[in-house]
Amino acid sequence: MNVETQEGKREQWSSKTEFLLTVCGNVVGLGNVWRFPYLCYKNGGGAFLVPYLLYVGLCGLPLFLLETSIGQYTQQGIVTCWRSLCPLAEGVGRAELLILIYDSIIYLVILAWTLFYLVFSFSSQLPWASCGNTWNTDQCVDFTSLNHTANWTSKITTTSAATEFWERRVLAISGGIDEVGSVRWELMLCLLACWAVCYFCIWKGIRYSGKVVYFTATFPYLMLLVLLVRGLTLPGAWEGVQFYLYPDPVRLADPQVWMEAGTQVFFSYCIGRGSQTVLGSFNKYNNNCYMDSFWLCLLNGCTSFVAGFAVFSVLGFMAQKQGVSVAMVAESGPGLAFIAFPQAAAMMPLPQLWTVCFFFMLLLLGIDTQFVIMEGVITSFTDLFPVTLRRPRYREGFVLLFCLSCFLIQLTLITEGGIFVFQLIDYYGCSGACVLFVAVFESLAVGWIFGADHMEDAIKDMTAQRPCVLFRLCWRYFTPLVSLSSFILHMVDYKPLKFNRWYMYPDWAYALGWAMALSSILLVPLWGIGKICVGTGSLRQRLAVLCHPDDELPLTRQGNRQNTEMETFKIIGNHTI
Repeated sequence: MNVETQEGKREQWSSKTEFLLTVCGNVVGLGNVWRFPYLCYKNGGGAFLVPYLLYVGLCGLPLFLLETSIGQYTQQGIVTCWRSLCPLAEGVGRAELLILIYDSIIYLVILAWTLFYLVFSFSSQLPWASCGNTWNTDQCVDFTSLNHTANWTSKITTTSAATEFWERRVLAISGGIDEVGSVRWELMLCLLACWAVCYFCIWKGIRYSGKVVYFTATFPYLMLLVLLVRGLTLPGAWEGVQFYLYPDPVRLADPQVWMEAGTQVFFSYCIGRGSQTVLGSFNKYNNNCYMDSFWLCLLNGCTSFVAGFAVFSVLGFMAQKQGVSVAMVAESGPGLAFIAFPQAAAMMPLPQLWTVCFFFMLLLLGIDTQFVIMEGVITSFTDLFPVTLRRPRYREGFVLLFCLSCFLIQLTLITEGGIFVFQLIDYYGCSGACVLFVAVFESLAVGWIFGADHMEDAIKDMTAQRPCVLFRLCWRYFTPLVSLSSFILHMVDYKPLKFNRWYMYPDWAYALGWAMALSSILLVPLWGIGKICVGTGSLRQRLAVLCHPDDELPLTRQGNRQNTEMETFKIIGNHTI
């Protein structure tokens, strides 16, 4: 690792491999496994790939390249990169930083749940495979028993053993967000263990985390391959795959399909959050970020597609064992990870082996993303206060303070009413609408204020390769237009959050949710307006200053030097005459 010993200098990746593996670990996360396959099935099967690939081409790849290039060009974090590139758009960086903080609060709770399941996966008898436990009710159904499975469709009020383990043993769900209840101490220990791992992996910066990703970013692919092979050899697997990919072109006429395709692209490619900017800022200036972005986006999309085969082959097996259609067992998000798959694994031979593989894969996928989320937050604050936070041991102290602060906040998320708070933050604070709104201003700031042609020149200066002209068109027209249209569609199609499709939150909870959403949305325009108000000179002069990039940026510095030389030649020429 090329870490400068002089105070105030930033770190750089010791090798290109560390950068690629870290980005791979960031973009290939939980969304590839538990969200994309379900959305594909739900929204027209193979036909869903049409809007998905269109969003990748118009928003995913252009913004991925844009954010990575901005970081590499400015060598700055989320906030200070915009201060250097386009001071008027500094609110974009601050909104992205706020979204990352919301992410860091809820993401590690998912890892705590995953670790909880991983520990129980080593039990001789999987606790979610039977109904003879203290937390089970009379309505519990044991799917490992063929007699109970045969009666499943006739019992409307029954629940599976896996569902009761998740809701009554892991979460111990209360009656609503008003009933907080006590802290689940087992989840608290899992959460503390996850924070300890994250802290000691990033406390020294990328010189530590850059080494950890050699394992955490590659091993999940081995686990996914094992689960894929096992899934495809199960009876009923191909029925599940057929449900996954069977095209239904009629669904393309539904705006909801296009909205969910766009949200998945932004979620899976980690754009609109600033994390790619931070990772790119650790690159050497001449790194070929142009080709890196293309191959990493391709890898991300392919992983999502292949993961669908692993997931739906298992769901097809479970549907056959229960004697129901795949549609009745298909789930996404926590429902897939903590109910559907554990229930399916309990029906297989050697169930402990497959649950260990699955939850260990999820844990590593989530850990990688959490590394990047934390590094994004820590690096951004370090760049804002370099004199203080780049001193020896000051970074370690700040990381510890951040981890403890998040841990204390997360205690409310692992109470008996914590799942209601979790979904509130996830639905509003980290929602697709917030990210889409940020993406609109991000692309407009680069496309029209800094200049798409200047961005192309910067990429050419770094990589010796000028981007395709389509990227200029996307940054100026297509990306902001598509992102704005999706944002408006989100607002028009807004539905209040419900838990388990029946619980309605109280009014104060919805108000709190909208406060979280607007905290990042309004930060973008309000910060720009605030900088205009505190500036000096006429409005035209203030805008000119706020739209001008930092003179220390490479191409700006070269341009200033050339202008100075031209002025010198003119003076010399006039003097000679």
